[in-house]
Amino acid sequence: MRSSSYSVMPARTLRAVVVLALAAGVTPAAPAAPAAQAETAAPALAAKPYMGWSSWSMQSSKYPGLNPDGDYSYLTEANVLKQAGAMAAKLKKYGYEYVNIDAGWWRDKTWKPGFDRYGRQQADPVRFPSGMKAVADRIHAKGLKAGIYLPVGLEKEAYGDGEVPVWNADGCTTADIVHDDLRTTNGWDSAYKLDFSDPCAQKYVDSQARMFADWGYDFLKLDGVGPGSGKHGDQYDNVADVAAWQKAIAATGRPLHLELSWSLDIGRVADWKKHSQGWRIDTDVECYCNTLVSWENSVDDRWDDAPAWTRHAGPGGWNDLDSLDVGNGDMDGLTKAERQSYATLWAVAKSPLYTGDDLTLLDSYGLSLLTNREVIAVNQAATAPARPVTPSDPQQVWAAKNPDGTYTVALFNLADAPAAVTAHWASLGFTGPAAVRDLWHHENLGSHQNKITQALPAHGSRLFTVTPRGRALTTTAYEAESGANTLGGNASVADCPACSDGRKVGNLYLGGTLRFNDIVVDQAGTYLIKVAYVSGDPRSVDISANGGGATRHKFPSTGDWGTAETVSVPVTLKAGANTVTFDSGAGYAPDIDRMDVPKPS
Repeated sequence: MRSSSYSVMPARTLRAVVVLALAAGVTPAAPAAPAAQAETAAPALAAKPYMGWSSWSMQSSKYPGLNPDGDYSYLTEANVLKQAGAMAAKLKKYGYEYVNIDAGWWRDKTWKPGFDRYGRQQADPVRFPSGMKAVADRIHAKGLKAGIYLPVGLEKEAYGDGEVPVWNADGCTTADIVHDDLRTTNGWDSAYKLDFSDPCAQKYVDSQARMFADWGYDFLKLDGVGPGSGKHGDQYDNVADVAAWQKAIAATGRPLHLELSWSLDIGRVADWKKHSQGWRIDTDVECYCNTLVSWENSVDDRWDDAPAWTRHAGPGGWNDLDSLDVGNGDMDGLTKAERQSYATLWAVAKSPLYTGDDLTLLDSYGLSLLTNREVIAVNQAATAPARPVTPSDPQQVWAAKNPDGTYTVALFNLADAPAAVTAHWASLGFTGPAAVRDLWHHENLGSHQNKITQALPAHGSRLFTVTPRGRALTTTAYEAESGANTLGGNASVADCPACSDGRKVGNLYLGGTLRFNDIVVDQAGTYLIKVAYVSGDPRSVDISANGGGATRHKFPSTGDWGTAETVSVPVTLKAGANTVTFDSGAGYAPDIDRMDVPKPS
């Protein structure tokens, strides 16, 4: 649980507890000309997921020796520059370029913060004795880009009784930029909410953006943003802040990537896409324990949480799954299989690839994961992310069709024991032979007929490029709302503009059932039936044929109740007429649009 207490500092509280101090009385240097004016036109921001390093994973870990001078003491100028040097030497040639300084750069080692006379964060002189501009300059000198961090809002101790002036805004003080009732905001209530009905609030954000531009930063992580970050309601609605930051950054003339954090509300995704280049979809991946991460807290959450966001990612803005900590072996806290699965999901989901590892101590396996050019190419292609083509069961298959007609296919065994995982070509829309290439091992696996099956260890994965050599799959469609079907319990037909015939069957809860009748096939066998459905959150349903035993499957979220997606489910049918039943059981099931049953080859 996160908190904003200053007497007790649990690790998850820190990112925004990163706050607050009375103005330090330091007069800033005269503003420099925008750096971008002297440069050639920069490429579009976030044309592909960014790659780099972040300080937070090591700052927040209890791993022995990482923070020798107390919690979060890892964050220093010397350590940041050491990581920049290692990135330049080991990872830059693979596309890694951002060196991102996270929470605490303006706090001393007792977490007392510092501000300049205009209420803007001031680098702690012990942590960063050369100042933030000099650090950015040294990062740039290595051919890399520099990133920095802020929590959203006006930090409480920057308020200074409302008498602190706003830089370059005559007559504006901190009393003018917040609400009269000093309502708090962000994920930790560590700041006062800015009131953008007063132009002075925009001027304050302008002053912060101008400061970062003058220092030469290329990236800003804005943290604690709502709705999200564990908070909802008007007090925590920071869309206006994000829009103000976008406007302020543009006014500086310097390209600066704006990344939003954390666990953002998918209901406001249009705003995140409009005003930023990336958005954290989940909580922190770090475990705040004696390693950097652990499988259960919270690497494995991403398989459930990422599918809802898939369709929102693309050039200009990407779904951020958080740090990729797979390079340091024991310090990561994961098995080799888990490290590969972690990297595989990040790659196919097209998350930014930024590691929080110690780049000076990468082990050979970790280096091979972070520098696999075929896997990086999957992540960096300006195409749609993969999403599950099977239910979100312990054994899963994710896939994406590529512009050249190939498919990126990932197999995952999320169970705690070894298991076989099969990717059926029918779930990709074709049948017959296909060539398979193993991307992690740089190996051609030859031709596979209709499917590929792999034995995977606990939490294991494989990543393939599949090249179809067969023909398109033909199917027979069965609409859920057809009058030939039987509804039970609360199940009912409802309008659905996103559905194939404009209707669906919903209210499948607490015993609600949908039975498809007269599903006719020529041959007995197991058929991979594609189910189109709508579900604003992950939901499970029992599926059975001909009154036999049911198998329970969890369908991934489609992101909202107005979007349809598909998964493929194996169902054993007899020759002739069959029934297929969807039963909510004691819970709540997804709404069902239709079934597509393959015709025999």
